[in-house]
Amino acid sequence: MSAAALAGAGRAALRLTQSRTVRVGFVVVAVGLAVVALWSRWPDVERAVQRLDARYLAVAVVATVGNLALSGLAGRALVADLGARLPLGLAARVFFVGQIGKYVPGSLWPMIVQAELAKQHVARRLTAAATFLLVLLSGATALMVMLLALPFAPEGGGAGLAWAALLVLPAAALMHPGVIGRLLDRGLRLLGREPLERWTSVRGTAVAAAWAIGAWLLAGLQIWLLAVPLGAPATWRTFALAVGGYSLAWAVALVVIVAPAGAGAREVALGAVLSPVLDRGAVVVVVLLSRVLFSAADLTLAALGCAAGRREPPVTARSVPERRSTGTR
Repeated sequence: MSAAALAGAGRAALRLTQSRTVRVGFVVVAVGLAVVALWSRWPDVERAVQRLDARYLAVAVVATVGNLALSGLAGRALVADLGARLPLGLAARVFFVGQIGKYVPGSLWPMIVQAELAKQHVARRLTAAATFLLVLLSGATALMVMLLALPFAPEGGGAGLAWAALLVLPAAALMHPGVIGRLLDRGLRLLGREPLERWTSVRGTAVAAAWAIGAWLLAGLQIWLLAVPLGAPATWRTFALAVGGYSLAWAVALVVIVAPAGAGAREVALGAVLSPVLDRGAVVVVVLLSRVLFSAADLTLAALGCAAGRREPPVTARSVPERRSTGTR
């Protein structure tokens, strides 16, 4: 496809998202798919819960919500680094409601929905760029966490460790402001949009990366809390396996763009990593409950974010710094 055709398709897609009917319909479909994904597994969930310790399950719920909250803070940090500091309530509405879009097949829906939700406060291109950056940053930090955690896991990291070692440096280089800034500006020009007023900074990227790494640790803690009551050793090596394994599973699911929220791909990858410390039945329980907890948390936080966002004042012009040049531009 030529650059002109690509730009035309992009502009047509952007016009389509500006329709209120399309936006409302999309949210209804996305929420519906998330509820269906949760409800269809409920009988299995009930049987699985009976095998778990309620105390471990309760803490696993907290870790799940914490993972999503830290991911939201990483996204907010990137938006701030690009020039708009969103109040927490508004940032929660944009991020958590937009994340429901991942339940619709295709990886661009959260970006489109979040840009639409924030359009009255922040330029669409800025929100879309921050969402795209968050996906890249999440992938890069997942590889980093995997590379650091899996060597300490039982039986080492295997093929996952090899892939992480191969990809982590290119992924980190891509996140450098001078590299990703130029790529984003070029992409915006192809879509007929103005370039960003400012690029990310090294400091801002580091702050967002710190939030993202914290999110991976909490995701691994969730897996550890689900696996230990089912027979996995309650050791730090098992925790390293859980953290590295979840990061690997998420990275695998990221490239399976046709599956809603990486469904299927993430479970298969996570199950393969957990097989050295759990029997097959326990592996199924852990990966199933992990998915259900994340789906339930997504829906709950989306509802809370919607309510919180309505109470926040709009972003004023003072919240958005003037156009400036960066040292990498």
